[in-house]
Amino acid sequence: MPHIEITAELPGILGLFAFRAETAQPLRALSETLLRGSSTLSAAEREIIAAHVSRLNDCEFCFKSHAAAAAALLGAGAEFIERFSNQTLTSVISPKLAALLAVASEVQRGGKAVSADSIERARAASATDVEIHDTVLIAAAFCMFNRYVDGLGTWAPSSNEAYLPMGKRLAEHGYVEDTRS
Repeated sequence: MPHIEITAELPGILGLFAFRAETAQPLRALSETLLRGSSTLSAAEREIIAAHVSRLNDCEFCFKSHAAAAAALLGAGAEFIERFSNQTLTSVISPKLAALLAVASEVQRGGKAVSADSIERARAASATDVEIHDTVLIAAAFCMFNRYVDGLGTWAPSSNEAYLPMGKRLAEHGYVEDTRS
């Protein structure tokens, strides 16, 4: 049950965005920049980083919505979310993304947990300084988003299939506008 009065039919961050539009706008802009802005990492790779950190933070809404967005970008379905849940994505991610996910995992534990060794492994896997920067920023931002969503007690649909339409909207329209209608 949500800790504040939010629109009951809107899950996760969507209910919070509807509750306070003036904070929703900059948070949507941040998401758009991080996940859809100019980058040598694909939008799917960035969604995977966001979903990975959200899974580590046990934020069901953020994990499944961003895993669904990655699935839509990759032309996959609900089975992608299930494989991600079971940590069996290794066959579909590059060595570079695997190394960046290790960096993101360290960020999730705490900023000072990021080791020089994990950064060097990412570089050895061909990650650029910009990609390392963006990975750390995505991971840090999603720690904040996860705490926002769960800290206010929002609700999340339980079935993976329920996230597919949301993932498709995010993949097709991004984050700046409310595209539910």
